[in-house]
Amino acid sequence: MIERAIRGSPRYHLWLLFLLSLSSLALFLFSRQLREGLTITAMSQNVPWGFYIAQLTFLVGVAASAVMVVLPYYLHDFKVFGKITILGEFLAVPAVLLCPLFVAVDLGQPSRVMNIFFHPQLNSMLFWDTVALGGYLVLNLVIGWQTLEAERREVPPARWVRPLILLSIPWAVSIHTVTAFLYAGLPARPFWFTAVLAPRFLASAFASGPSLLILLAFVVRRVSRFDPGDEAIRKLAVIVTYAMALNLFLFGAELFTVLYSGMEHHTVHLQYLFVGVEGQRSPIAPFMWLSMALGVSATLLLLVPRIRTDFRVLPFICGMVFVAVWLDKGAGMLTGGFVPSPMGAITRYFPSLTEIFVGVGLYAFGALVLTMLYKMVLSVRGEGAWPEIEVE
Repeated sequence: MIERAIRGSPRYHLWLLFLLSLSSLALFLFSRQLREGLTITAMSQNVPWGFYIAQLTFLVGVAASAVMVVLPYYLHDFKVFGKITILGEFLAVPAVLLCPLFVAVDLGQPSRVMNIFFHPQLNSMLFWDTVALGGYLVLNLVIGWQTLEAERREVPPARWVRPLILLSIPWAVSIHTVTAFLYAGLPARPFWFTAVLAPRFLASAFASGPSLLILLAFVVRRVSRFDPGDEAIRKLAVIVTYAMALNLFLFGAELFTVLYSGMEHHTVHLQYLFVGVEGQRSPIAPFMWLSMALGVSATLLLLVPRIRTDFRVLPFICGMVFVAVWLDKGAGMLTGGFVPSPMGAITRYFPSLTEIFVGVGLYAFGALVLTMLYKMVLSVRGEGAWPEIEVE
């Protein structure tokens, strides 16, 4: 079945070549980073986690969001998600695959990541995060592959697949919960030291992931004859609405707790993110205000059924949600926790060009994997007999 991912029109092959070129650029820049060290990045002693780890945080949420289609379809027999569930499962695969890659490029010596397995520490959240991500990757690969192979043969999936599907549901919740605990378990970082961090992570994940899935569903419609279904897209839009509203509520609850208490070591982090402190303007502030504006605007639009069900507008709203969550986790979450430092040091951080282009290249690699996985899905599930999926 792998050969189906390679066959296609010339435009399809050009798209694969473009993604492969960007991935090669990331590999070249990473090799330079290995030679010269992390000094070519904008990270420092006060900000040891930067753009790379921020993408890990965001992508774990995208991967976990697959549960929002898996749970209704397999557990509650919600047939509306019949066509789109496999798209959600295979979306989780490149998302989880990119997580260890972003960790690898963040390390000065990537080989040291093997110490997690050579010298496991059961009290280490990083160890459990590695176990959770690795297990979830295997689950989605096995479930998606077996389901698709059974459909290609026109037979029911093997009986042993269903227990794996049921296991993947709580496992999806666990991967982002453990990731949140990586941050919340650091008491010296007041910005992360909060009990609502894990619920916030999950709420934002269940908004951004389905938003991306909706956008991909529209793309699939555009480039092939496969239709995930209008009703499935509408139901996903409802999920995005509730999840984004909950995300904003939890953020508002955190704002009240921090600002009403008036404790300076809590408020200074938010102050830095949105306006700056000690006369220094924050390079992150414009992105944080943009994230808030996009998030609130998108939520208000989604709350209106007539707008939410308008397929001419819905892709733009989903794009707003996706960008809002990405900016919040990719720009604010990491920087807000590290600046100011526990000693009060203000260290400005903005990703270097090396970090940005390595990130773009890794995302291109993820898009390459996703494209090939979706190509196999469309080859099997496409309506009519068509051995090759032609791009219009």
